[in-house]
Amino acid sequence: MTGGAQARPGGAAGGSSGLAVGGLVVTAAVLAHGLPSLMTLRRLRTVVAPRLAGVGRVDHVALTFDDGPDPASTPRFLEVLDELAVRATFFVLGSMVRRSPGLTREMAAAGHELAVHGWDHRPMLLRGPMSSYDQLARTRDLVAETTGQVPAHVRPPHGVLSSGVLAAARRLDLAPVLWTAWGRDWTATATPRTVLATLAPDLRGGATVLLHDSDCTSAPGAWRSALGALPELAARCDDAGLVLGPLAEHGLRPRRAHVSG
Repeated sequence: MTGGAQARPGGAAGGSSGLAVGGLVVTAAVLAHGLPSLMTLRRLRTVVAPRLAGVGRVDHVALTFDDGPDPASTPRFLEVLDELAVRATFFVLGSMVRRSPGLTREMAAAGHELAVHGWDHRPMLLRGPMSSYDQLARTRDLVAETTGQVPAHVRPPHGVLSSGVLAAARRLDLAPVLWTAWGRDWTATATPRTVLATLAPDLRGGATVLLHDSDCTSAPGAWRSALGALPELAARCDDAGLVLGPLAEHGLRPRRAHVSG
């Protein structure tokens, strides 16, 4: 008889091995879920995933806004954009659309593109696949029902992707688009001048610009910094021979047909 006890199937050693394997499986699942969040790093995604970052036509700059529609601020943006003869893409929250369906229809009627930001602003990394799908599907369907415009793009809150978001986007035929340039217009200290200064290094042909038309998740009144920066932003693009417009004209994917009714 050999010395020392040998582990039997189902014994302590076997149980430890099973726990270890289970732990590795859970760890791998967590990593797979969160791995797409690396694309939150703007410089990295611009190099390794330019379409996801929003790199488009070399003669075009995409103007995008997050977090609306907000009746306290979005109408002001619509007025200025109309004066500038510029159309933009608004990544809307479903909860905000539900509160302001008339304003949402006004945005679409003015020629702006509506895209999906989620139902609320909770980070998608905190949601599983089913919840992520529900967030995006509810918002997409509500926008389509409200405006007759079927969204073609999605940008999750904070720009943080997950495997659940990517899977849901594929099922819903939504192209994820983040941004290459932002104005940091959500802070309490932001001004039109700081917004323009922050945008300047990355404002070039093919850029996708991120601003906010609502302060529902930002410092109160922060939207005024983005609003005040719009005329100079449009002028700088024009001086550089660049067309400022929505993602639908940015060369990332074909325009989508409107639904009837």
